[in-house]
Parts: sequence; structure tokens; C-alpha cells
Amino acid sequence: MPDYLTESNLPRVTIYTDGACVPNPGPGGWGMVWVEKGEIVARRHGHEAHTTNNRMELTALIEAYRALPEDARVTVHSDSRLCIDTITKWAPGWERKGWKRKGEPLKNLDLVKPLFALYKAHPRCPLKWIHAHSGYRWNEYADSLSTAWMRSEI
Repeated sequence: MPDYLTESNLPRVTIYTDGACVPNPGPGGWGMVWVEKGEIVARRHGHEAHTTNNRMELTALIEAYRALPEDARVTVHSDSRLCIDTITKWAPGWERKGWKRKGEPLKNLDLVKPLFALYKAHPRCPLKWIHAHSGYRWNEYADSLSTAWMRSEI
């Protein structure tokens, strides 16, 4: 698969996640949708009265990985490079160092640790970045789930 994703080269079994916070920090929501061959297998969403966008992005990923059976083969997408880098690049080193780093304390560790454990428990479910608001149908759907609390639609 190329390094970039288009609607035509996206995997056929995918999960899309998103988080939102308006304003940031402030009230926020998260959403995830699991899609196979263009059909929704599962969707989840929720909100918190006072949070941050990053916390909602991490929560969406946690809920996505929690939805997966042990033997799943699903690509999980997030439009948050920070969350993807946190889990795929930085968390392995932080874990080896006892969840510590030089300088500032680790932010959102209460979410990063369980997400990293879920990510490791699903080795056939890679975490990939997708560009936000670029017309990817299911990524836009996850975005709408993350803001549904504002509209009270779902």
C-alpha cells in the first residue's frame, strides 16, 4: 500500500476514530466506526463535560481497540498524528523507562497506558494516520459521531 491513502486504496476492513473539543479545553466528544466492505459493523461515541481534544482522540482509539476481538485483522485510522506517534513511536520507550521521560511529565498517561496495552494486544491491527476532513466517507462519519453530543442527534 502506498504511504498516502485515497478512497480507492483504503483497506476494506477498517476502523475510523475521531475526537473533538469545542472549545479546547472544554466539552468534547469521541467517535469510532468499524466498517467492512462498506457496511458498518459497529459504532460507538460519547462525550465529557470538560476535556481536551487529545483526550477525546485517545478515548476514541481506546474504544476502537476494545471493540476488536482477539483475532481481528483491522486497520485502525486516526487523523491525529500526535496520538499515532504517541502509541507507535514514543510509548514503547516510555514503557521501558517506567512511563517516565526527562523534562515534563507525560500527559494523558491515564489514557496512553491502556491504549498502548490494547494496541500491543492486537498486533494484526495497525494504527495508521489519515488526513482529516479530506472527504474520506467513514472518517467524516467518525467525525460526525465525535460531535453528535453537540447536536443530540444520536
